[in-house]
Amino acid sequence: MTKYLVQGGKPLFGEVEISGAKNAAVAIIPAALMVDGVCRIENIPQISDVTLCLRILEQLGANVRAINRHTVEIDCRKIHSTRTQQNPAGKIRASYYLVGALLGRFGQAEVAMPGGCNFGGLRPIDQHVKGFSALGAKVIVEGGFIHATSESDRLKGCSIYLDVVSVGATMNIMMAATMAEGNTVIENAAKEPHIVDLANFLNSMGANIRGAGTDTIKIRGVDRLSGGTYAIIPDQIEAGTYMAAVAATGGQVLVKNIIPKHMDCITAKLVEMGVEVEEHEDTLLVRRTGPLQKANVKTMPYPGFPTDMQPQITTVLSLAQGTSLVTEGVWSNRYRYVDELRRMGANIQVDEKTAVVEGVDHLTGAPIQAYDLRAGAAMVIAALAAHGESEISSVHYIERGYEDIIQKLRRLGADIRSVEEPEEAEERKAHIG
Repeated sequence: MTKYLVQGGKPLFGEVEISGAKNAAVAIIPAALMVDGVCRIENIPQISDVTLCLRILEQLGANVRAINRHTVEIDCRKIHSTRTQQNPAGKIRASYYLVGALLGRFGQAEVAMPGGCNFGGLRPIDQHVKGFSALGAKVIVEGGFIHATSESDRLKGCSIYLDVVSVGATMNIMMAATMAEGNTVIENAAKEPHIVDLANFLNSMGANIRGAGTDTIKIRGVDRLSGGTYAIIPDQIEAGTYMAAVAATGGQVLVKNIIPKHMDCITAKLVEMGVEVEEHEDTLLVRRTGPLQKANVKTMPYPGFPTDMQPQITTVLSLAQGTSLVTEGVWSNRYRYVDELRRMGANIQVDEKTAVVEGVDHLTGAPIQAYDLRAGAAMVIAALAAHGESEISSVHYIERGYEDIIQKLRRLGADIRSVEEPEEAEERKAHIG
């Protein structure tokens, strides 16, 4: 069992390099299945979700070759199966992107139901199914697998209106439609930066996609995608997490390798809270010396405040002066982590989708647990800001989406380390408790 031990109360100083976007990488890697040639993907983050995605492609028959730590070449010309194995496909949420990719190129897919973080119950795939069905596929979910089969030789372009703004459905339908016959229009599409990145990747391989980043995406189907080279965008949420860490602990950090425009929704809220942010070409200088001020936050689809930053910003607000309101506008329940913050002295009350955050003078170190990826990042921020030592368990969630988080924080002056504890010791603690 891996745990993080954090001695808190130290401000952060220095520079941090942001890795490639997790949410883009876990869609672009499955999209490589559609390419009839070799594609070279650069700026890939070294995280467990990416490792699992690459392993799935190898199981399907792809040749995956690491060029260096952040670059891989993927050759999918000899794919021998369109059915994933339960392990590892069932371990990550992004496995559902394999459906759109395999269905788009081969006309069939059998993919294990997605796993990954669990909050607010199972993440629905009804909008994905609606899109695939409209394109002419028969979709059945049974036995823990999504079975999708084109009812003709090739999917048929069509108009699809999403009932809700869904990032996953937008990306999945876009992949399936890339090689469909004729034109496809996706209306009420999500606009997140990683959707634009996926469209740019597909276009660089020969697709014809227009409008990504707006609420209407138009796709003219092509017969074939060929190889090429593509670099993944920087990770908006990783950058926001380090910005939130500086806000919580104090100090000054230069956040490097970012697209400042992608950070506007996060930057604006931190500035409202009393954090200084200086924007440069591909960096942000984040500084906090005075007290934090209260603020109200509501998560919304991009360009609104991202749901994946909600736990981190709530943690920061727990240390702000006054009463703040945080409203979760995307997922039905994303507050499981609040009990952990309360263990550290936070004063937060949750009523369905709204958290009332009464700022406290300080948090106190405690044994805490990561319940999902972003909640885990929030626990790290809380531990860094707290007085005393904290022990964070279930850190495998954190490592799903943050590359070298221990090393990056240590370079900023944080007292944080990863330790291995035998499972027998865990069981004894649980029994004694």
